[in-house]
Amino acid sequence: MKRHVGIETLSDWVEVTQAMIDQFAEATGDHQFIHIDPVAAAQTPFGGTIAHGFLTLSLMPLLSSKVADAPRLEGAKMGVNYGGNKVRFLTPVRSGSRVRGRFKLLDFHEKRPGQFQQTTEFTVEIEGAPKPALIAEWMSQIFV
Repeated sequence: MKRHVGIETLSDWVEVTQAMIDQFAEATGDHQFIHIDPVAAAQTPFGGTIAHGFLTLSLMPLLSSKVADAPRLEGAKMGVNYGGNKVRFLTPVRSGSRVRGRFKLLDFHEKRPGQFQQTTEFTVEIEGAPKPALIAEWMSQIFV
């Protein structure tokens, strides 16, 4: 894994649908109109409904599963989120947009025998947009 530090990988594109946004609103209780009311949201500067920022962040596992050449730790039994060093929401993701993940492994080390920690720069790009939806520095732990 250490030889992959600094290398970027890209996921396939994934459409963020209104159904995904509505389901996230139900799961989190965040029913702000900019997410779930297309008529009212059309009157905002966004011009329509947008995904929750936390929905966009939560796409990390889905997008990472769609990276064909992602480095994987041999013998891994499970991985868990450890936390974020920073998260910035830069551009709203409009319903119907396609996004992809850009991943760059920043650090990988063994915390204790059989437990490794990695820090990854995670960027969500919006197809056709000049700026990404978000940039995060995320830590996870992998157990072998």
